[in-house]
Parts: sequence; C-alpha cells; structure tokens
Amino acid sequence: MKREIISLASLLCAVAGVSAQEAATAEGDSMRMDTVREAADSLKRDTSDVVVIRRVPLESGRTIDDEVIVVDTIPSSNEGVNIVLFNDNTWRYVRNRSISADDDTVFTSDWDTIKLQAYGIELKDMPVSVVIDLVDSLKSYHYPHVGKINSKYGVRRRRSHQGTDIDLEVGDPVYAVFDGRVRISQYQNGGYGNLVIIRHDNGLETYYGHLSERLVKPNEWVTAGQVIGYGGSTGRSTGPHLHFETRYKGQSFDPERLIDFTTGTLRRETFLLKKSYFSIYSKFTQDFDEEIKSEEEDRKIAAQAAAVQYHIVKKGDTMGRIAINYHTTVSRLCQLNGLKNPDRLSIGQRIRVR
Repeated sequence: MKREIISLASLLCAVAGVSAQEAATAEGDSMRMDTVREAADSLKRDTSDVVVIRRVPLESGRTIDDEVIVVDTIPSSNEGVNIVLFNDNTWRYVRNRSISADDDTVFTSDWDTIKLQAYGIELKDMPVSVVIDLVDSLKSYHYPHVGKINSKYGVRRRRSHQGTDIDLEVGDPVYAVFDGRVRISQYQNGGYGNLVIIRHDNGLETYYGHLSERLVKPNEWVTAGQVIGYGGSTGRSTGPHLHFETRYKGQSFDPERLIDFTTGTLRRETFLLKKSYFSIYSKFTQDFDEEIKSEEEDRKIAAQAAAVQYHIVKKGDTMGRIAINYHTTVSRLCQLNGLKNPDRLSIGQRIRVR
C-alpha cells in the first residue's frame, strides 16, 4: 500500500477543511496542486470511498521501512480506517482490524497455523467463478521480488509445479504482496523449506518458499511492502530462488494471472478467478485470445463493483435512518444484505446500500 508523499501541514489542513490552494500557499509546497486536491478529497469522501478507492496505477507501492516511525494516528470518516502520519512527512490509511474486514470470517474460518491445507474443499465444489478485489484502500500491493523467472506454473518434469520460481540471491528481501495475516511461518520438510503463508483480506493466500530466514510469526498482521523474510535455498531447491504461489480456498492458480514479474506490476485491479484456472494446465500465457476476453470481462465487473456502496453502522443508526440517508428503502437494504430482521444491527457492521 503506497503512502502518498504529502507534507504533514497539507494533510492536517485538509483534515481541518482548509482548501487545497490555501494549504499549498501557506506551506510553499512544490507538489502539484492536483495531488493536494486529491488528498483533501480522499479524506472527505463517504465511507465506501475510504474503504475502497479504485484508482490506478497498479505499480508496486512503497516498501515499508522499519526506520520510519509513526508520529500520530487520526480518525477518518470511516471507523474501520485510520490515517497514520509518519516522521518523513508521509501518510497512509491503516485498517482498524477489529471492525474493518470485508468479511470477518476470512481470518477465522478454516484458520490453521500448522497444516498447510487449512481448507477441506474439493475442486468440484469450488464456485464457477469469483470476483476478487486485489487493490483496496489506496494501493495495497507490493511485488514479492522482481527477478528473472526460472520456472513457471504448470507441469515440470512430469510433476505439478504450483507456483512461480523467481531468481534471487541469498539474503534478498522478500515482501508481502497484499495486506493480510500470517497463517503459516515454519520450516517445511516436504520441499518448501522455510515457508511463510499469508492470508489476505480478499480471501487469497500467498506462499513464499525456500526462504533463508523468516521475519514474521503466525497470527501476525502484515502490510503490503513489509519484508517478511529473506531469499534462500532451503528445502528441496537446486539454488537460491523464491517459490511464490497464489491460492484460493487451497486451490492454486498461475500467479502470472495477477502479477507481471518482469516489471513487478499488478496486471489488474479486480480479478475474475475462474474455476478452470485451478487446472495445472491452465497457464496465463497459453491462450492470448482468452486473456483479452478475460480482460474485457474484468473491466465490466470492475465497473459494476465500483458502483457498489457500503455504510458502516455507527452508534444510533437504524435501518430506517440509513435508508433515508441513502434515498432507498428498508426492504431494498434487507434484500441487498440478505437480512431477515432489519432491527438487528451492530456497530461496525458493513451494510450495502447500493
């Protein structure tokens, strides 16, 4: 997740309601005015925009530097998101993990810090397709490591190779790709060697194998761009490289469908994951016509998803009041959220209103 390079004075002016022009003039900041306006507008948006701001570019965010320290934390218009200010005059949104998860079962259901396969779902029971938001709350993405691809996803020497092998040197930093929580951090005799598995807010899991050192522990929250370990050649490995996997409900798919490893950029903002992708023979580069069609379909889905709006329940909220505020009806809200009893609301609950 990239932290916008905006001066502390400008940010505080935006929070206080001072115009972007006044903020830049008062400070003499050399930054472009449109960047300042964008920052000010971001802080004044409604709840749904604060949680998911769908804007590109999709290049990797800034690496989390351990030497940068937090100066202050201030609330935003969304109870699930705070604004954290750093001593290098930068800021970023940070989730309040107690109430901000899109689906609070992501980090509780099928959660196992010992077994690699935490899910008991067979391939035949997987959905035909699922829409996955890859970027949420500004730009929470960082490449795992940029390097030459030694081996791609697919069949290798008559065996299934369920990830992408990226060349690196022993000791090179390996980064968390998205925000999430560490499920596994242990040595695996089965071939992975030192392995870290992170489950992300969107339900995906990423695997980082053959590490020389692991820097995170199970149940620890991590941020995109955080160094979670160092490259190595532990386990069943013929030389230093990062074995990187992407999985959903325990089923692997080609990581190149998400990331262009030659540049480190994320290919798309919203990903349509199809059941057919879970086949070891389904590779990103095998059918360019299919990828073009998939890209067009993803754009349509992203546009539809961008129109979705949510409200975070606050103290004193009722379904009737929410319906009035968003110019809709209680029955429509119940339909959108699958609610049978509109009177049962809890603070922090996420209600879809559009």
